[in-house]
Amino acid sequence: MADLRGMGVRRFGRVNWLGLQTLATREIRRFLAVYTQTIMAPVATSVLFMVVFTLAFGKGREGISGMPFEQFLAPGVLMMAVIQNAFANTSSSLMIAKVQGNIVDTLMPPLSPGEVLAGYALGGLARGLACALAVGLLVFPVVGIGVAHPLWALAFVVLGSLMLSLLGLLAAIYAEKFDQMAAITNFVVTPLSFLSGTFYSIERLPETFQALSHANPIFYLIDGFRFGVLGVSDSSPWVGLVLALAVVLLLGAIALSWLARGYRLKS
Repeated sequence: MADLRGMGVRRFGRVNWLGLQTLATREIRRFLAVYTQTIMAPVATSVLFMVVFTLAFGKGREGISGMPFEQFLAPGVLMMAVIQNAFANTSSSLMIAKVQGNIVDTLMPPLSPGEVLAGYALGGLARGLACALAVGLLVFPVVGIGVAHPLWALAFVVLGSLMLSLLGLLAAIYAEKFDQMAAITNFVVTPLSFLSGTFYSIERLPETFQALSHANPIFYLIDGFRFGVLGVSDSSPWVGLVLALAVVLLLGAIALSWLARGYRLKS
């Protein structure tokens, strides 16, 4: 019997589908309950970025990659909203649970570390997809663009949501106070997202800064999504797809290890 338990066989099967579904549903309902903050606010922020940057730099500026500046800008703005909100979903949920002391409600049920990881990641993925849909439906028709390669665009939105969901989970596990979480957001996530080719083509940067941009995994998410929408990119979308998948797997492995050990979760 011990061998069976070691193999992960439980009375409800190898995977607690009901528990996983419950956790994922809780995470989705949590952000939907405050949709004005979690979905409408990112839409408003994205529109403001589009208006400000188009007015400041679009008029009289030569096009980028053979297209108007606002069309080049739109996919990057959408992807930035996706990654920032996917990160916020998992990081805020777990951080609040730790600070309020109700993390036990997640740790005590018969959920394996992999099921807990999947439940939180699915919640972040759902919020990322919701933000992508909302921003895309509002911004893309206005600037006059469609989606050139839908499967590529969807792949990078999914990978971006998962990557930042896992990073948010790791940040929330590591942080012990809200100011530590704020530091991670302000000094890691925000600079990586702003310095990733969202508002410019890295081909216009000096070689040193181009090399730094290629070391930023978020660059491949934005560049790959831009290829999916516009059909143009600064790097190969296949390279971006492989690197993004590798980062997702790496972050997932670290998060799974931390959850299995109860790192900074169990007193």
